[in-house]
Amino acid sequence: MSEIKITANARESFGKGAARKLRAAGQTPAVIYGHGNATRHISLPAHEIALALRHKNALLELTVAGKTELVLVKSAAKDPVTQIIEHIDLVEVKKGEKVHVEVPVHVIGEPMGGTIVDVEHKTVKLEAEATHIPEFVELHISKENAAGHHYLASDIVLPKGVSMDLAADELVASVVETKAGAASEETAGAAAEAAAE
Repeated sequence: MSEIKITANARESFGKGAARKLRAAGQTPAVIYGHGNATRHISLPAHEIALALRHKNALLELTVAGKTELVLVKSAAKDPVTQIIEHIDLVEVKKGEKVHVEVPVHVIGEPMGGTIVDVEHKTVKLEAEATHIPEFVELHISKENAAGHHYLASDIVLPKGVSMDLAADELVASVVETKAGAASEETAGAAAEAAAE
């Protein structure tokens, strides 16, 4: 995913009152941590940062006082009622640096009729370059695999240069027979017995 460019402002006032004034002015308070630098307090345009946070593991290219730097969104606090972003924690990263992130697993393909895929790990933790974080990883399933088949972490398709924090033999998903699938098998079995008599 490419960097999202945002211009930020350094902030000098802190506390609830100052944060409330910032939000009223269309800004979101944030803090940048990392790389041995002092913690820096900034404000970001609320609308732009809300759009950026629609992407999991958003990588931002911030311009603060004329200086550009890369940051990764660590966490965002939202108001539980209004869903307005109240505060954001950011971590400074460098190009080429490896970071640990959590990404969703997308299941690709269809299971055999009468079965479903029960996904144990809906997200997985990865180590990837800060500038090459995948938005998701894929687990390819097949109609050939009957109920009882297990998909392991080694079956997940990883982009080049990305490693997973799961053991290769860790269960990720399994094929499970549905009640409808079991009922149709019983009906077919009873019909075969009746035909044999």
